[in-house]
Amino acid sequence: MSETINDRTVFSLLEVTKSIQKTLNERYKSSFWVKTEMNKLNLYSHSGHCYPDLIEKKDGKVIAQIRAHLWKDDYTRIDNNFRQILKEPLKDGIKILFQAKISFDPAYGLALLIMDIDPSYTLGDLEREKQETIKRLKEEGIYHKNKSLTLPLLPQRIAIISVETSKGYADFLKVIESNAWNYKFFCHLFPSLLQGEKAVGSISRQLKRIKEVMHHFDVVAIIRGGGGDVGLSCYNNYQLAKEIALFPLPVITGIGHATNETVIEMISFANAITPTKLAEYLLQKFHNFSVPVREAEKKITEKAKRLLSEEKVKFLSEIKLFRSVSRQILMANRNEAANLTKSFLRHTQFIFRNEADCLRTAQTKIIIQSGHRFKNSLLELNSMEKNVSNMSPENVLKRGYSITFLDGRAVKSISQVKNGDTLHTSLFEGSITSILNQINKKNDNE
Repeated sequence: MSETINDRTVFSLLEVTKSIQKTLNERYKSSFWVKTEMNKLNLYSHSGHCYPDLIEKKDGKVIAQIRAHLWKDDYTRIDNNFRQILKEPLKDGIKILFQAKISFDPAYGLALLIMDIDPSYTLGDLEREKQETIKRLKEEGIYHKNKSLTLPLLPQRIAIISVETSKGYADFLKVIESNAWNYKFFCHLFPSLLQGEKAVGSISRQLKRIKEVMHHFDVVAIIRGGGGDVGLSCYNNYQLAKEIALFPLPVITGIGHATNETVIEMISFANAITPTKLAEYLLQKFHNFSVPVREAEKKITEKAKRLLSEEKVKFLSEIKLFRSVSRQILMANRNEAANLTKSFLRHTQFIFRNEADCLRTAQTKIIIQSGHRFKNSLLELNSMEKNVSNMSPENVLKRGYSITFLDGRAVKSISQVKNGDTLHTSLFEGSITSILNQINKKNDNE
């Protein structure tokens, strides 16, 4: 009830709020449809109720905002509907078209009571975002950038962005590590969220980490499995798509869904419908290399065997020919050698006979000439012996000559002696010792 205070009609706050409630209830009796952006879902897990923050923006500025109520049963129904149609849950940051009624409570204030949300409107908005991302990438000339890279002939070193506990990651490793051909790979996990609004930032951070050590890897694999088609809107995000398009290593994807292709899958170097198919894609690269090598090995082996066989036949044929020709040559040479031997013996005998006659003639001449020479030499020797005998000191002394010695040495010149020297004179019959008293030199004129 209102009251009067100082001639003024005064209402209590409850009266005012109830009046507002009555007015709104009379004015907004039926529900209506509203389009807006759900900034925050504000789901309270203990109660199951949601209290979304709804906003409208223009040129990036908030021009209207209001709080809403979404009760548990309605939230469960609407969220299931979103998951079936959009393949995404009801979440923050999406544009919605919802059916609502005005709700005003004196204790809690004004709010919109959400009764239903049309997922087709949100689906159209997500598709618009996807097409806008594709358009921007093409306008910037980077849509095919990652596809233009060259994948190594044998991509063995794989940087994996995935959740360590995901089934898709486990399936990928099982196929890669247990392949029947024993191909060897090096895989390193860079753990990341792969769905929801936080997935974009998480994947981007891991891409930056990989870029810092990119020289250790050949390819980047984004692997998501076990989540069906739910939570894929992050793979249409422009910033994430741009990072992957410009990434310096080939990026391959296996994010495990079978419906509409996301932008990330479109612009990546290669993509597969499941992580298992992605692993098979890498194994196929090894097949593409190993199968021709094995076929070439087989062809080389077969050709080598064939060549060896052919050469062996040729070699055996050459051996037979060589033996036959060798025998003929040996027989011809043997006959020629026998004839030459006989001829050599005849010529040798003839030469020996001629040389024997010459030797006998020479021997006779040598004997005759030697006899004459011996006789002449003997006469010369006898003459020389006689002269030597005549010239011996004894024979000289016999003929009346003497030899004078001074100090044991024969005196040949008077210059060797002087007065007073003791001289020894040898004669045939004996010797005389004398002292020199006088020296008479022979004049040149005498």
